[in-house]
Parts: sequence; structure tokens; C-alpha cells
Amino acid sequence: SMKYLLAASAVAVLTFGAGAVLAADPVKIRVAFTVPVTNWASLLLEKQDLARHAGKSYVLEPVHFQGTPAMITALANGELEIADLAYSSFAVAVQNAGMDDLRVIADEFQDGVAGWYSDEFFVLKDSPIKRVEDLKGKVLATNAIGSGVDIALRGMLRKAGLDDKKDVSFVETSFPSMKAMLLEKKADLVAGAPPFSFDPQLRAAARPLFVQKEGVGTTQMIIWAAREGFLQKNRAAMVDFMEDTLRIVHFFLDPKNHDEVIKIASKVSKRPPELFKGWAFTKNGQKGDFYRDLNMIPNLDALQANIKLQQQMGFIKTDIDIRKYADLSIVQEAAKRLK
Repeated sequence: SMKYLLAASAVAVLTFGAGAVLAADPVKIRVAFTVPVTNWASLLLEKQDLARHAGKSYVLEPVHFQGTPAMITALANGELEIADLAYSSFAVAVQNAGMDDLRVIADEFQDGVAGWYSDEFFVLKDSPIKRVEDLKGKVLATNAIGSGVDIALRGMLRKAGLDDKKDVSFVETSFPSMKAMLLEKKADLVAGAPPFSFDPQLRAAARPLFVQKEGVGTTQMIIWAAREGFLQKNRAAMVDFMEDTLRIVHFFLDPKNHDEVIKIASKVSKRPPELFKGWAFTKNGQKGDFYRDLNMIPNLDALQANIKLQQQMGFIKTDIDIRKYADLSIVQEAAKRLK
């Protein structure tokens, strides 16, 4: 009977203490990723030896998504705890999907931080296009209308006095297909992101016309986002999870571990290790990787500026005050534990 069950559970609490009963049921934390290696969630299970709380206070489940719209739906339906969103998707989720309880909780990577990589926009080496102004009347390949890269490209056009709606035309194509689009002259300019921008064939045939930071400064490109209710309810487990995650992040970002990191990158992406050697997780300007904060602290000033540009471009109706939508206390507490 119900009375008996209640009595039994009361005895359990008295006997083992509340902690033991809670420990029997770790919090499931499903974390989204789109691109293997680029997104942290694709790598975390490879270094579980560093995850001291895994299986105790929480269980990690990385979930692959084709893109951010499906993540926003999954968050809304309670099928996902942490999404890795571009700055552009975050604002859309808050405004268009009405997810006022969405919170920025961590950094994944930033574009255009001094000494680190910034996305490149390529034209053919023998192209007559020498300046951004020369793109007038041309066809530009973008990965997705309204994406972080797309908004940065439009920001660059705007800076050069071009109207992104009237002066150029856009064609959407995936990053792996950008090289073919350019070489087959189906587009006059293509967007490049690692590892595709390091393709030797692309490098031989093309030159960067500009990099993203020239148009928009630093971009808080990808952030981790979670819903406030989940964070409040499972705060202790989330701090444990972030502590483990930071320990793993520190491993990946330590140059001493580069060889092992490249092996893991190759395994996770099912691509040859040569594709990652020398640049992945490495600080080497335009020959290295994006900046990833060692303690996963996002740049909220950059994020605010990025969202403002998005609003000026007409992708969202109003600007949002990003500090009202950020909760960095979890990641900050996790970082303190590692000191």
C-alpha cells in the first residue's frame, strides 16, 4: 500500500541519509552537437577518465543534430538539456520561439580573438574581385541564411556600403561543398570554416578576400544554452558536470596533449588525422584554431554586439539585453573548484 511505501522510503532516508537516495538517480544531461570535433559534446565521452562525477551525480548523453532549429524544438519539448547555439540562433529562440527562460551558461568558441582564427571568405586567386566593394552584382555562397557566418558576411558588405538585399545574391550550401562551388564558378565568393578552410586544394586555387573579424570584430560564435528551470532544479549536478567538462577542456587545450588530441579528433570525425594536425585546438593566428575559453566563460560584450547587428539586419525584431539571459554562476563555480 501507499502507506507502506512512504514508511519504507522514510526508513531509507533515515538509514542512508538523503544523499545516498539521491545518488541512486543521477541527472540525465543531454548535450547537443552538430559538428564532430568542433563542438565539445562530441569529444567529452572520449576522456571519461577525467570525469570524476560522471555516473554519480549526472549521466552525460551527447546528441547529434543537423542544425540549431531542431535543437530549439528539442529544448522546448524537454528532450534536450543543453544546446550549443550560434549567437544568431539564441536570439531567435528567445524572441521567435518565446523561450524567455533560455540562459547562456558557457562559451564554446569565439571568432576573431587576437592571435586566433577568424572565418575566411574566399575568392579565386585569379578573380578580378580585389575589395569587398567589388562583390556588387556577384553571387555569394553562405552556409544558411541568418546563420552566424551569414550575418557576419552581411555585416562586412554593409561596412563596404553594399546592400545585402539588393547589391548581391546569395546561394546556400554546406561548408563541405563550398570548395566545389568556388572552383566550378557557381559562386564568386564562398565562406570557409575549419577544417574545410584548411583544404590544400582550396588554398591552392583561392585567396581570402577578408576575414570575419574585419567586418564584425570578435564574435561569440557558439554558446551553451539551457533552460532556467532545469538549472535551478539540478544546480549541484550541473556544477559537477561543468567541473568535469572543464577538466576535459583543459586537457584538449594543453599543447602537450596535441598528439593524443589529434588521434581522438580523427576517431570522432572518422577523418584522417592529417586533417587536424598542427592547427586543431592550437593558437596560431589564421593557421590555427578558434579561441576557446579555458574556463568556458563567454564574451557577453561581443555577444551583445553580435545580436545588435542581427537586429539591424532584420533577422530579429528587437535587440535583447543579453545579461538578463546569462547565468555564468555555474561555470564560474566549476572553475573555482579546479584552482
